[in-house]
Amino acid sequence: MTLAKPGHSDNLPPLPRLWLVTDALRLPDPLAAINRLPAGSGVLFRHHGWPRRAEMAHAVARLCRVKRLVLLVANDWRLAAQVGAAGVHLAEGLARSGRVGPCLGWVRRGRILSVAAHSAQALHAARTIGADFCLVSQAFASRSHPGRAPLGASRFATLARNCTIPVVALGGMNHRTWKRLPPGCAHGWAAIDGLA
Repeated sequence: MTLAKPGHSDNLPPLPRLWLVTDALRLPDPLAAINRLPAGSGVLFRHHGWPRRAEMAHAVARLCRVKRLVLLVANDWRLAAQVGAAGVHLAEGLARSGRVGPCLGWVRRGRILSVAAHSAQALHAARTIGADFCLVSQAFASRSHPGRAPLGASRFATLARNCTIPVVALGGMNHRTWKRLPPGCAHGWAAIDGLA
């Protein structure tokens, strides 16, 4: 599936159905987990606050190239450009902040833009800024947000089906919970622990 939109190149890589999300606390060294991913999967590099984030990003990018994986860097289009990532992922608040002009300029030159979304309003905002897909969370109970009520399969499906861009499920996702979502409501799924 090639994603295209106004101002974007028709040569974007296919949108992966499976994404590994890195996490500085729960997956401090993501390289082993990345190495287990099948070709064509995606890696969302976060590692916020990591002391040598750029160094880790370069190592992740090298492995992604070898494994033929799609790499997005979270919230830092300059680092994404530096490591040769396929695009950038924006946190919901950042995407809605109005401070993403330079990032969008870089993305429009043939790169992928994903946005985190936790509500219908966030999905609308993501579509408005030209996101290629949304990471919608929290689908199920997750260690990332203990105590927060998850959407559950039905509410997740309702949000996803009302969205006009592809949706990737995040939050408590693994091979088993992926099968709990109604067929066709999401393009794919993403996980930290579920793929570590």
